[in-house]
Amino acid sequence: MGPLSGITILEIAGIGPGPFAGMMLSDMGAEVIRIDRADRVKPRDGGDPPKDVLARGRRSVAVDLKNPEGIETVLSLVEKADALIEGFRPGVMERLGLGPDVCLARNEKLVFGRMTGWGQEGPMAHAAGHDINYIALTGALHAIGRGGQTPVPPLNLVGDFGGGGMLLAFGVACALVESGRSGKGQVVDAAMVDGASSLMAMIYSFRAMGMWREAGTNMLDTGAHFYDAYETSDGKYVSIGSIEPQFYALLLEHSGLGEQEIPPQMDRSQWPEMKQRVEAIFKTKTRDEWCEIMEGTDVCFAPVLDLDEAPLHPHMKHRETFVDFHGVTQPAPAPRFDRTRPELTRPPSHEGQHTDEVLEAFGFSSDRIQALRDAKAIA
Repeated sequence: MGPLSGITILEIAGIGPGPFAGMMLSDMGAEVIRIDRADRVKPRDGGDPPKDVLARGRRSVAVDLKNPEGIETVLSLVEKADALIEGFRPGVMERLGLGPDVCLARNEKLVFGRMTGWGQEGPMAHAAGHDINYIALTGALHAIGRGGQTPVPPLNLVGDFGGGGMLLAFGVACALVESGRSGKGQVVDAAMVDGASSLMAMIYSFRAMGMWREAGTNMLDTGAHFYDAYETSDGKYVSIGSIEPQFYALLLEHSGLGEQEIPPQMDRSQWPEMKQRVEAIFKTKTRDEWCEIMEGTDVCFAPVLDLDEAPLHPHMKHRETFVDFHGVTQPAPAPRFDRTRPELTRPPSHEGQHTDEVLEAFGFSSDRIQALRDAKAIA
């Protein structure tokens, strides 16, 4: 049972970062109930569960949020929930009749978690956007990429997930702790521009200290020869992060570069030439050969693995960082606890799969559930 066992959270279904927050909270033991759209329910005759890892661990209730009785159904669930999370644009929940004021009037201890790209207010609050746009505004995208080349989107890890879903889950967990002390709920405004900016704290520190220059010329952005990925003779790649002098010395020793005349490590003027020398030496062996030489040493080395290889690496297998759950290889819950251990409890649900089951658990009578179904408020 994870550390959030006993906490009930309603998740108004969305895409990407919202489900990720729901997954994180569910992984930690919370009972997260996803409110899906009634028109998404499809006839099913058995079959496997969906393969959407982000939707794991939750039961699904299908509700028509345009039906007044559907809204009242959600508000009845709110009365017995500890938190609610949603990822609509500002004002949408209010127009539905599910805004914070209404929900907190029904349950004063409710934590109301809101996630958007731009935030609940500001000149761009109501504009559409995606991860790439949010991290562009924070300076993060500009800082990621090789010198003289177009910035590289880091998948959607920085805005959607690190700066979005993770920030929302963290905010909700913090507010739940406070609610347990004060007996009062509150609104959590998690914006991806805020979260991605927070992730850039160290880089802004470097800039203030004069340690960060134009993109692609710095220690962490491929400017330094001792912090980069390099191609091997078999067309694969390895990663090097030999920042500290003692680790850099080991890089020189194990790579063979130490047999050459080497300039001081932190002489930036020599980094471009050293980059070429490091590139050349890593192309003399295969990735596996370099693993034999460097893996497990203090060089700060790791092979660059693809999505099929990563779960099979001995270290990842030992830690069970990836698990096979209902036929889908996926990341295990993280972080880990020595006493309240998170565990995967159920695979992703089909929309509306648990409507009756959940409503009954919340005290709805069979007659009331049938009446809601007749009114097409639930599915």
